[in-house]
Amino acid sequence: MARNSLIIDADDTLWENNVFFDKAITQFVSQLEYLGYTPDYIRHILNETEKRNIRQHGYGVRSFRRSLEETYMKLAGNMARREIVKGIEQMAAELENTPPQILEGVPETLAYLAKRHRLILLTKGEAAEQAGKVERSGLQSYFDAIENVMEKNAGIFQRLTEQFKIVKSNGWMVGNSPLTDINPALQAGLNAVFIPHPATWVADKAPVESGVGKLLILPAFRDLRAHF
Repeated sequence: MARNSLIIDADDTLWENNVFFDKAITQFVSQLEYLGYTPDYIRHILNETEKRNIRQHGYGVRSFRRSLEETYMKLAGNMARREIVKGIEQMAAELENTPPQILEGVPETLAYLAKRHRLILLTKGEAAEQAGKVERSGLQSYFDAIENVMEKNAGIFQRLTEQFKIVKSNGWMVGNSPLTDINPALQAGLNAVFIPHPATWVADKAPVESGVGKLLILPAFRDLRAHF
């Protein structure tokens, strides 16, 4: 079997991530019931606020906390309560301190793949936060390189292709997000492995687009062993 270069996403591909943010949002929405808005409306305002803050401040817990606080102050106005603002601060602290919950089959699959292929970890977000997750995961030894970027797009994949001298026919992006993993990799001429996650962040969802390269859709990370 030819040696491939596998670029592997981290959040919600190697470990759980968005489920913790979803839990925090559910808690946040329930705390705002006294304002009289519907949960759907609160989530809509939060989604719009997150999009704006991500453009300005990037991804990560600090940006998320800012979005929760801004959404609350916008909706509450002079009905804002200090204890809810304090609760948002506590939720953010809990998210920052949550240890990575490795998805089933990941360590043994990485051990298998690392003996046969070059593995590159590609994650996005606030640099120190993501580096901390990688370190606490205990998975870094399986990777030849670890790359953290502010955003994933076709240009990033083109840069990685040149930086690591990846032969595109042997280059694969493995991830759970069509928007930030699969589609931009295919646009850059790489192949892709789509491993759907039921809790993929709403902002990362998109139809899977066709590209020059091959596309594999697998139900679980462990299934990579049957193809690589």
